[in-house]
Amino acid sequence: MYNRRLWNHLSIREQERTGRIMFTIDLVTVLLLILTCLFLIKFYKKPKDNMYKNFPPGPKPLPIIGNMHILNLKRPHKTFLELSKEYGPVFSVQIGSQKMVLLCGYETVKDALVNYAEEFSERPYVPIFHDLAKGYGVIFSHGENWKVMRRFTISTLRDLGMGKKIIENNIVEECDFLVKKFKSFEGKPFENTMIMNAAVANIIVSILLGHRFDYDDSVFLRLMGYINENIRLVGSPMVMLYNTFQSVIRWLPGGHRKVNENAVETQKFIKEVFTKHKEQLDANDQRTLIDTFLVKQQEEKSEFASYFHNENLIMVVSNLFAAGMETTSTTLRWGLLLMMKYPEIQKNVQNEIEKVIGSSEPQFEHRKVMPYTDAVIHEIQRFANIIPTNLPHATAKDVTFRGYFIPKGTYVMPLLTSVLRDEAHFEKPNEFYPQHFLDSKGNFVKNEAFLPFSAGKRSCAGENLAKMELFLFFTKLLQNFTFKAPAGAEFDLTPALGFTTPPMPHLICAIPRA
Repeated sequence: MYNRRLWNHLSIREQERTGRIMFTIDLVTVLLLILTCLFLIKFYKKPKDNMYKNFPPGPKPLPIIGNMHILNLKRPHKTFLELSKEYGPVFSVQIGSQKMVLLCGYETVKDALVNYAEEFSERPYVPIFHDLAKGYGVIFSHGENWKVMRRFTISTLRDLGMGKKIIENNIVEECDFLVKKFKSFEGKPFENTMIMNAAVANIIVSILLGHRFDYDDSVFLRLMGYINENIRLVGSPMVMLYNTFQSVIRWLPGGHRKVNENAVETQKFIKEVFTKHKEQLDANDQRTLIDTFLVKQQEEKSEFASYFHNENLIMVVSNLFAAGMETTSTTLRWGLLLMMKYPEIQKNVQNEIEKVIGSSEPQFEHRKVMPYTDAVIHEIQRFANIIPTNLPHATAKDVTFRGYFIPKGTYVMPLLTSVLRDEAHFEKPNEFYPQHFLDSKGNFVKNEAFLPFSAGKRSCAGENLAKMELFLFFTKLLQNFTFKAPAGAEFDLTPALGFTTPPMPHLICAIPRA
């Protein structure tokens, strides 16, 4: 009634103007509603039968969010393990509008990654990884770029001594620096994250740059800090939301922005380093991976010449620095924590070290005659379960796998935690039990479900280097120290949150052995 009276008091011109405004507002509202409906129809309509015919089964998704309402956002692999009990070893989930296929259990994962290696060899488009790598480098690249960069990386690492005596000598030398650092604490409690990061990182740094950093070097500490923070943030719920709803979340503050800031700083440092290498480059004296890449950049005349550009160099170095530091140092930190938790196992390892090595320098060849120590290191890797979800894969072509049709470009997650904790292959999958790798006579036995480095065409390029590092660092530390928890400290074997699963922050005491 009030509005009607107000309208009657308006002049004809004012009525016309107001009417036009109201009409315009109504038209905009209608258009927005139409566009919203079209958006929902486009992205959330039922998939075409021919596209998802016989697609792996899974829980029914909700509009917009898919299956996010049932997902443990902090530890998604736990949800996936539970769903596999209901839907089997090959099933699907939908996160937002993204359909993904989960592969669970040793037989299924190995079948996909080894017997269908080419079909499952791609990487999916993941917004946060695309922001970081732009499709360059080794880990998150695609197609021919990935093939060229992986071939270059593996062959160059091999030429520079990966898995050979020259790198073993570098590791042995770094072991001495690490022991000296541990001794400086004189048996008092200390936190070992950055120290272990630095020791392991120095091995890949020697390959990339040709020198090592002091553990207290401010630039080195800053770089490792960027990488540690990014690995934690990439596995956070906020970044998962960003990957799912990029167009909306990108404008909000949060971990996705910090990840990019850290990556920019890391890449800036790498660019400065290879610029200096370029100025001093001697094609006849290639001592580092950067040198080799720069020579390729100048000399390459083949069809692959276009791939040897600065963006690929920055990402290859960044990939190797992060991967070469994180997983091995985290595994070693788990190893020391588990030795404190199980002192009888620590003592058995030390007894074998005394019997085989004594006070001599540990050498990688000792591993062949140290079955108990070898079994303990394998079990540390299995129990630590460093990358529970694995790095994401995608189908490079349409494939029918285990009776299901999976279209080209489908996001695929071969769940490593389901392999390393496979009840059919490990007697006590959720416990730390070195006997998983020992027979009744104490001989080391391989377990086919031991796949911490994944498998197939996207398996870890630095696997041989990591194995050498783990054995030499671990035996050197237990040769020189007995590890104990500070008085009154409790052992917490719950992994911290992140894309990888390091131990929770804790203090250790390294007691020098006589």
